[in-house]
Amino acid sequence: MPPRRVITGRSQEPRRRYAEEIRLLRTQRGDSLRKLGEALGWDPSLFSKIESGETIGGPEVAEALDQYYGTPGLLLALWELAVSDTTQFREKYRRYMALEAEAVSLWHYAVCALPGLLQTEGYARELLAVGGLDGEELARQVDARIGRSDLLTGDNAPRFRTIISETVLRTPLRDAAEWHKQLEHLVSMSERKNVAVHVLPQSVGLNALTNIDTMFLRGADGRTVAWVETGYSGELVQDATDVEKLQLRYDLVRDLALSPDESRKFVIQMLEESPCDPST
Repeated sequence: MPPRRVITGRSQEPRRRYAEEIRLLRTQRGDSLRKLGEALGWDPSLFSKIESGETIGGPEVAEALDQYYGTPGLLLALWELAVSDTTQFREKYRRYMALEAEAVSLWHYAVCALPGLLQTEGYARELLAVGGLDGEELARQVDARIGRSDLLTGDNAPRFRTIISETVLRTPLRDAAEWHKQLEHLVSMSERKNVAVHVLPQSVGLNALTNIDTMFLRGADGRTVAWVETGYSGELVQDATDVEKLQLRYDLVRDLALSPDESRKFVIQMLEESPCDPST
């Protein structure tokens, strides 16, 4: 087995560490990308993309590399860490992801889609697919999003409140069975002590947050920041005055929403009306 190198601060980032380890093993053996591709039966461009960090490939690639280099389990373990690494998200989201993981409480308003923390795999897959993702990238992003939902169910889970526009609940998935699962999951999560779900009826009309999804995150130090997102971009709001203005808008919307108990009944009624078999 090739000698292991000291892990530097740079290589502690899982995706980068995975790419560096594969490049190191290849160069130590003296393989070209072409030779590696021929030996394992994949196009050499795949390994070029892995080494540049553009992709991490699938687990079968990591397993094949482990067998080829005589490093049983090493690269597969690094691949698994890379899959759950928040650096797979675009740079502008990384700070938000770190704040989300550290928050002691979160409150959210959903104007166009269910919050990621409450999405099922089927919902996340269809939502990301219509946004243009496919193939391995789609699979990785779905895995990452579903992995984030553990935040609400683990030990010392933060308090989470979401206000969901009725429009979101009136926009089902193409797969009726998956939509049924999503509604069931929403009801189940709303029963958790640390989760509060409000439905904002369409009948209230326009509101102070009509055009933006908004997430507030409060850290252990008591500081609150906000993340506002449209269908095209997101922005982290940290200025205290701007956050306070957004909070005022949120409070105005919350005053118009159904209570958690009323909201749960609303979703249960939708669930009862929603066929779980596409043929019905």
